[in-house]
Amino acid sequence: MSKIVITIGDVPVGGGAPVSVQSMTNTDTRDAESTLSQIRSLAAYGCEIVRVAVPDEEAAAALARITAESPLPVVADVHFKSTLAVLALEAGASGLRINPGNIGGRSKVEAVVEAARSAGTPIRIGVNSGSLPRERRAQQQRDPVAALVETTLDFVQLFEDLHFYNFKVSAKSSSVPETIGANLALAKQIDYPLHLGVTEAGTVRAGAVRSAVGIGALLSQGVGDTIRVSLTADPVEEVRTGYEILRSLGLRERGPSLISCPTCGRTEIDIEAIATEVEERLGDLKQSIEVAVMGCVVNGPGEARRADFGIAGGRGEGLVFARGEPVRKVPAAQLVDALFAEIEKYLSK
Repeated sequence: MSKIVITIGDVPVGGGAPVSVQSMTNTDTRDAESTLSQIRSLAAYGCEIVRVAVPDEEAAAALARITAESPLPVVADVHFKSTLAVLALEAGASGLRINPGNIGGRSKVEAVVEAARSAGTPIRIGVNSGSLPRERRAQQQRDPVAALVETTLDFVQLFEDLHFYNFKVSAKSSSVPETIGANLALAKQIDYPLHLGVTEAGTVRAGAVRSAVGIGALLSQGVGDTIRVSLTADPVEEVRTGYEILRSLGLRERGPSLISCPTCGRTEIDIEAIATEVEERLGDLKQSIEVAVMGCVVNGPGEARRADFGIAGGRGEGLVFARGEPVRKVPAAQLVDALFAEIEKYLSK
C-alpha cells in the first residue's frame, strides 16, 4: 500500500486506509436523474467512489446537479478537452480522471493541474495499454509492461515538475500479466496511491475471474489502494465482485459471504438449487456473516460448524447449524426457510 494518502470527497485513498471500492456509471451523464438513480443504487451496495463520463459541455453542466445530490464522491472522467476538466471542477467534482497524453499537450495539462490545485481536488493519472502515446508503440510491441510503466512515470514526473502531488496513478491493461507486471514495477518506484483494475475485463463471469486474478495477485502482495472491477454488466456487479475480492483476501468485510460445496456423487440433496436460492436471499442482507451450504456428511458438518450459519445435507434432509451448533433437522424442501429463520432470529437480537 502507498505511503501517500489523498482524499476523494471524504474517502481516504492510500496511506494505509482500507482499500476502497469504486465503479463507473454507464448512463448518459447528460441525464442527471438517471445517473443519480444509478449512483444511489451503487451506494446501496457499498460503492465508495463513483466515476462518470464527461464527454461534452452538456454533460459537464449536468454534473453540477449530480455532484450536489450524489451520496458518493463523484470523479469526472475527461478525455481530449482540458476545458471539460475545468468545467467538471467548477461543477463540484470530487476528483478528476485524465490521461495526460490525450488532453491536448503540456499547456493543457498545466491548465487542468492549476484548476485542480485551486479547487483542492485530486487527479488520477490514468494510463491504459490501449491508448499509449504514438512514440511508445514500437516499445509496446517489444515490451508492453515497460511501455506502460515508463509512460506512467513520464506523467508522474510531469505532475511533479508542476509541483502538484495530489494525485493517484493507474496503469491498466486488458492483459492480466501486463497489469500485474506494470503495477508491481510502479509500486517499487513511486509512493503515490495506486488504483487497480484490469481494463475491459469482459462479461460478468470472465471479467470477474480476470479481475480477481489481476487485482487479487497485486493486493495479496500489498500493492494497491483502491479498486475498480471493469465488467460489461450492471455496475452493481462490479461492486459485488470488488468486495468479494477484498473479502477473499481478508481486507474488507461487507455483507454476507457464502461458501458452498462443488457437488459430487456423495450429494443427496439438490445442493445447486439450494445454494442458488440462499445466495439470492442473502443479497438483501448487509451484515457480515458467513453462511455454508454443504451437500454431504464428509465435509458438511465441519464446514457448517465453522460458519456463522450453515446447512449440511443428508439423504433428502439436512441439519441447520447456527453459531457452530446443530439446531434443527428438516426435510430438504424446508432447509432454506429453516436456515433463514435462524439467521433472522440472530439478526433481530
